Amino acid sequence: MNEHRKAIAATCLAAAEGNTMAFPAIVGMLMQAGFESYAIDFRRASATYYLPDGDSIALAAHRVEAPIAPAFDVAGMRAAIREAQQQSPGYTYRGFCEKAALAGCAGYIVSFSGRRALYVGRTAETHVEPFPDR
Repeated sequence: MNEHRKAIAATCLAAAEGNTMAFPAIVGMLMQAGFESYAIDFRRASATYYLPDGDSIALAAHRVEAPIAPAFDVAGMRAAIREAQQQSPGYTYRGFCEKAALAGCAGYIVSFSGRRALYVGRTAETHVEPFPDR
């Protein structure tokens, strides 16, 4: 992976964690750089960005302070997602991650071509969230 793409992935992660760029803008920037997806792992505090040829870059992400609940609460996960989509007052990405963990989410995968995110619980329960219509 070239240095330019590595820098874009790092910039997008920092922008999410610092609340300086919204999800649609991050997705656009990553797509323009040629990425096809990314995965966030709350247990390892990592973010991995993937290219279509199989190349990837793994970056350290912030550690979620909330414990990951043992059971996956789909309603709680959906509520956290809606808050993010609506950019509710007081919304932060870190707050989203805390709420996701409390809902039992251990991590998630975002597919640009699939236009969806897959949220995964500790026991492999899942919730698929399509990207909102533009």
